[in-house]
Amino acid sequence: MKTHTIDELQEVAKEVRRDVVKMILKAGAGHPAGSLGMVDVFVALYYAILRNDPKNPEWEDRDRLILSNGHICPARYAVMSHVGYFEHKNLLKLGSFKSILQGHPDKRFLSSLETTSGPLGSGLAQAAGIAYAARMDQKRFRTFVITSDGEHDEGNHWEAVAFVGKNNLSNLTMIVDRNNIQIDGFTEEVMPLEPLIDKYKAFHWAILEVDGHNIKEIVEACNKARAIYENPTVIIARTIPGKGVPFMEGNPNWHSKAPNSDEVREAIKDIRNMKGEIEDY
Repeated sequence: MKTHTIDELQEVAKEVRRDVVKMILKAGAGHPAGSLGMVDVFVALYYAILRNDPKNPEWEDRDRLILSNGHICPARYAVMSHVGYFEHKNLLKLGSFKSILQGHPDKRFLSSLETTSGPLGSGLAQAAGIAYAARMDQKRFRTFVITSDGEHDEGNHWEAVAFVGKNNLSNLTMIVDRNNIQIDGFTEEVMPLEPLIDKYKAFHWAILEVDGHNIKEIVEACNKARAIYENPTVIIARTIPGKGVPFMEGNPNWHSKAPNSDEVREAIKDIRNMKGEIEDY
C-alpha cells in the first residue's frame, strides 16, 4: 500500500466532498450532513487502514468493512471510486434505476460491498457474526463496522454490543460517528446517549476517542485497535455533520435534505477553501 502524506489525503477528502454534494444534487435526494461528516474516516480507512485490493475485492484475507448507517453511502461510494473499485463516472448515477450505487448500499448491485445495509441498528450484529466466524476459522483479517450515534437508540444494537463484549471479539473495531444529530434533531434531545463511554466500558469494550476530521488521529487509533487483544474496540469519532460546508455544519435540517444547484455551487466553493494541517503519518 502506498504511503500518503496527510496533506495528500486531505486533498482527496476535498475531492470526495465535492463528489458527495454533486451526487446528491443529481440524485435529488440523499443525506449530505452525515456523508460530509464521515469523509475523513472513509479516506483514512481506504487509503491507510484496510487491507484490501480494489482489483480483487473478494480476496479471502481482506479486512471487512460494514456500514451500518447506510444512508451516508455517498461518502463511501466516492472514496471507493477514487481507490479504483469502479469508474468515477458512476457516482452521478447514485440511486438511479439499476445503478450499482443504490441510495443505501446493496450488495446485489455492488458485489465489492460486504453486506446490504439500511435498517439502522443492524450493522454491528452483522459485523459480530463475521468476526465470530473469522475466529472459528482462525482467519486473521479484521472486521471494521461504522455506526451512527442516532442508531444507538435501537435495542438490537445493544444486544450486539453485549454479544461482542461477552465473546471478547478483539478482531472487531467499531467506529461511531458521534455527530450529535439524527433525523428528528439533536441526539441528546431525542434520546440522550451520554455517558456513552461508560456504557461501552460496562460491556467490556476498549474505548478510543478521536477527532473524526483528523486523519492522523483516525489512522493511529485504528492501528492501536489492532494491537488490543483483550477486548473489542470502539473508536468514538467526534465529527461535525456537514463538515466543510458552513451552512450545513451542525444543522440537523441537512440530515436528509438534498441541496439545490445554487447551494451546491456555494458548497463547492467552501470545500475548495478548506484548510488543514500538513503532516506525515
